[in-house]
Amino acid sequence: MKRKTDFYTHKAKTQGYPARSVYKLQEILLKYKLLKKGDRVLDLGAAPGSFSQYLLERLKGTGWVCGVDISPEISVPKRFPNFSFLQGDIFSASVLTWIMSKQRFDLVVSDAAPATTGNRFVDTQKSLEIAERVLVIAQTVLKEHGMLIVKLFQGGEEQLLMREMKTCFKRVKGFKPKASRRESFETYYIGFDFLNKS
Repeated sequence: MKRKTDFYTHKAKTQGYPARSVYKLQEILLKYKLLKKGDRVLDLGAAPGSFSQYLLERLKGTGWVCGVDISPEISVPKRFPNFSFLQGDIFSASVLTWIMSKQRFDLVVSDAAPATTGNRFVDTQKSLEIAERVLVIAQTVLKEHGMLIVKLFQGGEEQLLMREMKTCFKRVKGFKPKASRRESFETYYIGFDFLNKS
């Protein structure tokens, strides 16, 4: 059965974003004031490009956004010269090397999710693996006092990620945006004030 177009899907289409997920990021950024002009942002799982586009709009020509996704289907308007994109797997060492070549970041965001199987246990485990990889990358490339936003499927073991994040961020908070579908079991963890111990 075809899913009925909801409010956020319609809004994204009318405002020129390729996906409704942009409003999840928007709510988090505005609520917690996580982005300022001049920031350098890493967008992991960037396709189809909504997060990157919104970040670039908010930066107003300052700073930089780097996007990474295993899919090449990225749609970011060409009017943003302060954007770079790499097609690749975030689990790849060569991708991490490319990210590290872009200097340190003020903010890392990730809406990355596994291809779902319908088996909640399998899907949540795969989501946890992705989120843990995002955390490893964030620990490698964040500036001191930097921030992290990472998506995770809830399924019983998400507290493992919470505990890991608390070892390297001054504060960690879980948050489910209004734009998340009611039936979705996704949530976002936000790491505030990265403690760079290197």
